[in-house]
Amino acid sequence: MAHRRSSIKKIRIDRRRREHNLQTISELKTVARKMNASLVEKKKDEAVKAARAYFSKLDKAVKRGIIHKNRASRRKSRIQVKLNSLK
Repeated sequence: MAHRRSSIKKIRIDRRRREHNLQTISELKTVARKMNASLVEKKKDEAVKAARAYFSKLDKAVKRGIIHKNRASRRKSRIQVKLNSLK
């Protein structure tokens, strides 16, 4: 256990940040599941809307430093390939 006041405060801050980051990651997964469901059902309009929402959430997560930019870019690329195959 930390002894210094600054270390104790840092632990509290890190715990709060972790909870917030986990919440954001959970939202990403939820949107991804909805998008994948519409891709499997081959509902193009729903898939495009869900993909836009997913891309937006990915970009926000990158901006906040929750996920790495290359990871987000790779995911967006793979989704775009699946969307293009629906056409």
